[in-house]
Amino acid sequence: MEFVPSAPIHRVLCADCGTPIVPNSANLCVACLRNSVDITEGIPKQASVSFCRNCERFLSPPTAWTIARPESQELLAICLRKLKGLNKVRLTEAHFIWTEPHSKRLRVSLTIQKEVLTSTILEQIFEIEYLVQHGQCPDCAKLAAKNTWKALVQVRQKVPHKRTFLFLEQLILKHGAQKDTISVKEVRDGLDFFYSSRSHALKMVEFLQGVVPIRSKSSEQLLSADIHTSTANFKYTYSVEIIPLCKDDFICIPPKLARSLSNINPLSLVSRVGSSIQVMDPATLQAAEISAPVYWRTPFESLAGISDLVEFTVLDIEPSGPVKGKWVLADAQVALSGAFRSSGIHGDDEMDFESSAHANQIFHTRTHLGGILQPGDTAMGYYISNSNFNSDDFAALPSHRIPDIILVKKSYPNRRKKNKPRNWKLRTNRDGGR
Repeated sequence: MEFVPSAPIHRVLCADCGTPIVPNSANLCVACLRNSVDITEGIPKQASVSFCRNCERFLSPPTAWTIARPESQELLAICLRKLKGLNKVRLTEAHFIWTEPHSKRLRVSLTIQKEVLTSTILEQIFEIEYLVQHGQCPDCAKLAAKNTWKALVQVRQKVPHKRTFLFLEQLILKHGAQKDTISVKEVRDGLDFFYSSRSHALKMVEFLQGVVPIRSKSSEQLLSADIHTSTANFKYTYSVEIIPLCKDDFICIPPKLARSLSNINPLSLVSRVGSSIQVMDPATLQAAEISAPVYWRTPFESLAGISDLVEFTVLDIEPSGPVKGKWVLADAQVALSGAFRSSGIHGDDEMDFESSAHANQIFHTRTHLGGILQPGDTAMGYYISNSNFNSDDFAALPSHRIPDIILVKKSYPNRRKKNKPRNWKLRTNRDGGR
């Protein structure tokens, strides 16, 4: 086997320090080349970033304000946009160097490359220090200057309780719909949301329309006008009214509307409240959906709410009908809780069921809770035969179509004890409020 010698590597001496190097166009070693040529020239070694302490946003040049976490990719992009001359070199790597959170300093390490001579690329690592300057964004400045709002969303629901608003509040926090709100004010029957821009108010109205059944109307107020440039400054107000029905409400649907809903029984329960109202007849499991426009053409109120529920004891229950999801139609025999005791003392109230006209009375009813209730359970329901409803539609119904009671849900009296903490946490916003 013939030996083939490798090609000899010719070396020359560096023109400055005399170190043997591979020949290049400058005939300089890397150390001497870096001393004679600075590829970081024109890139500032110190810069500043603006930070709003009220809304915790950074200024992203030129005018946008962005939420960015410490040492995040978003914050790194904001820092790199602040550097002038970075477009003349090739950026290969950039990362944060840890600093104390209270130091008001951000340190970024950059690795850049640049062709200094023909076919000679020089790489250099250097550090840039950013000073975090605290200030106010335009939105927070308007709020501090009492130029508070340009658009207002008034959300109202005329019901005696806040169940729907507590549910709506959690949806708003879950989806972050409150991020553009500059102020929230609690008023009678609802809340007022203030915004610095009309588009933010319209976005809130669209969100409400997607999660709860509403109707809305808008109005505007002229603040100032310039006849020379044909410009005007307005304040906008959007009035949003939520349908006054809540889950588990007992309702009497107007006859004409009931016939249009597949001839559903007018006496029904509200099974769900979403972008529309879903109702169900507990005696047949027939369900229907009432959209917001349909409801507002024929509005009606609930006959009874959750505060009117009465506790019953289940004596016997037998499934006797179809099954629809978790609902099972069944025949049930129930009695008022405590009806078979001669007397009962609860706190300061003494109840004598023996002298009552309904003492020891057993009620027969059809219920949708056949898959949930068992003999001996307690259930909450509406005592219809012992109630007086101020409704013309209810009074027009024949007596044989009106049940004595309607069961709504199973009761769990011993589920939560006072010394047992909740297994869920109420969602809160950044300021600590609900």
